[in-house]
Amino acid sequence: MKSTSQQVNPLLILILALGVFAIITTEIGIIGVLPLITQKFNITAAQAGWLVSVFALVVAVSGPFLTLLVSGINRKTILLTAVLLFAISNVVYAYTTRFDMMLIFRIIPAIFHPVFFSVALVTGAKLVPPEKSSQAVAKVFTGITAGFAFGVPLTSYLAERFSLEAAFWFGAVVSIIAFVGIWIWLPSMPVQEKMSYGKQIGILRKPALWLNIATVIFIFAAMFSVYSYFAEYLGQVTRMGGSWISVMLLAFGVIMIAGNLVFGQLLHRNIPRTVLLFPVLYMAAYLLVFYAGSYFIPMIIMVFVWGAIHSGGLIVSQTWLTTESQEAPEFGNSLFVSFSNLGITLGTSIGGWFIAQLGIHQVIWSGIIFGLLILVSIVVKIKCFTSRSGNSIETV
Repeated sequence: MKSTSQQVNPLLILILALGVFAIITTEIGIIGVLPLITQKFNITAAQAGWLVSVFALVVAVSGPFLTLLVSGINRKTILLTAVLLFAISNVVYAYTTRFDMMLIFRIIPAIFHPVFFSVALVTGAKLVPPEKSSQAVAKVFTGITAGFAFGVPLTSYLAERFSLEAAFWFGAVVSIIAFVGIWIWLPSMPVQEKMSYGKQIGILRKPALWLNIATVIFIFAAMFSVYSYFAEYLGQVTRMGGSWISVMLLAFGVIMIAGNLVFGQLLHRNIPRTVLLFPVLYMAAYLLVFYAGSYFIPMIIMVFVWGAIHSGGLIVSQTWLTTESQEAPEFGNSLFVSFSNLGITLGTSIGGWFIAQLGIHQVIWSGIIFGLLILVSIVVKIKCFTSRSGNSIETV
């Protein structure tokens, strides 16, 4: 697929980021309204939790396979179809009176989540000159950080202030805006040369790719082994009240946007050095969070530092994986989505074990252990495959 950077509207990168924002808001925004869902359908909290776990499981399992199946379809058609399904699903959430119907419409968009994400990243990179591709990918990635920063709290606020219907219509409207923007501004992007399934799957035979996949798993495990218990840590260790925790969650998400762009610039300059720097910075931040955890003002400062470095895990891990999947970039991005979800599951489980066995303050050490595993996997990769790890490798 040739670059179309000379013909596209500059707002298109923003529209792609908005589509990613809509996906993240739909995926995790529901976490903040689960209590209201249990009341609406008269179900238990455990039953309502299926709306979250089923989505993540479907994303992890379906991503690479569906990406292969649609690899010969026009990129514009795929993006429009996926974002339209997210809009429709949000409307169903707003008005259905049956929990099983809501669960079905969590599965459908989850199937298309990795497809939209994978194609959007590759499309963003193809819309600009090669030397600016990493920056374009970083901008599309801001849709994720903006989802954490604004999508989740806005969904919760609208549900509490107005209604569940209003909260889900927010996700629907954002998806519709992304649909219209892609429809109007994205040129038709047919696949010029359809890559065979065998060639795409063939990248899985590369040992170097599996080392990068291990790094992705460890990065997301390091991130979410602690971040999943962010509110509990601030509440129990720092003794923050609910209103302060809400402010810290918002601050964490906002600073992630800036951090994401900074790491995008660093990757543009030198990929291996930035990938190596990330776990070192993250472990240092975790140590500071551990020792500052009991002190109110220092912990506020550390939330900003933590958020800025945390955001780097998204773009760093995606970049690192795709340096070994350039022959099949969309399939590589789908692998990123699937294995990052696996890392989230692993990290959350291990973090929960640390809390159960050692207490909430000690959960930080689970993140540090995964940080060490990140460093080991990167060093082994660079030592064993030095020729494949040069700075000349493109992001996608």
